[in-house]
This record gives sequence, structure tokens and C-alpha cells, in this order.
Amino acid sequence: MIEQDTIKLLRECDAGIKMGVDSINDVLDYAHSKELVTILTNCKEQHSKLKEEIDSELHRYHDEGKSPNPIAKGMSVMKTGMKLVMNESDHTIADLITDGCNMGVKSLNRYLNQYKAADEVSKDITKRLINQEEQLGHELRKFL
Repeated sequence: MIEQDTIKLLRECDAGIKMGVDSINDVLDYAHSKELVTILTNCKEQHSKLKEEIDSELHRYHDEGKSPNPIAKGMSVMKTGMKLVMNESDHTIADLITDGCNMGVKSLNRYLNQYKAADEVSKDITKRLINQEEQLGHELRKFL
């Protein structure tokens, strides 16, 4: 049970990071403020470092990880594209990314509760990812 919950929790973190990094990449070229670009780039780098840890842990269990849900990914790309076409601004970018952060925090907390038997390493990774998402949402408030 511990191993199964650990793998499942790490997979969800893996999919969440991929979705987050993809979302940042989708909006980064539209950012006008240097500060916003820096915030998004720093978050992307932090996510990439955490992803390396996740990949290492998944490798220990001979698991390849998980890709984001294709429907959720498609909806995100459509929403981002439509909102930016209508209003290409830092406010719009902050709004989109903040929504993603909030969804990520909610989902990751649900997975922490769902996979209670996961090992402490995977729980720690999940909590650090939640913290990164909360921090990004907080930093983006000034652009809303």
C-alpha cells in the first residue's frame, strides 16, 4: 500500500508540474513587465528542480510518471489563447496563472489526503510543490 500510494502521489505531482510549466510557457511571451517575466521564470526553474526530484523518486520505483490529462491540457490552452487574444495584458496572465495555481493547490491537497499511505519523501515533495504554487499565486496578486 505504501509503495502504491507513493507512486500515485508522485505521478500526480509530475503531471501537475508538467501542466504548470506548460502554462507558464504558454503565457511567457505575452508578458510585458520584466518583473512578471522574472517571477514566472523563477517559478519555472523551481518547478524544474522539483521535477528532477520527482523523476528520481519515480525511477526508484521503475515508473515513468504521468502526463497531464489531455482534455484538461486542451481546455487550458484554449482558455489561455482566447483570454490573451481578447486582452493581452499582464493582468490577464496573472489571472490565468493564479487560477492554475489555485487548482493545483486544491488538487495536490486532495491527493495528499487520498494517498495517506505514501512515504514521507513523496509527501514532502508534494508539500513543497503546494508551497511553490501558493507563493506564485501570492507574487502575482500585484498584477491582478
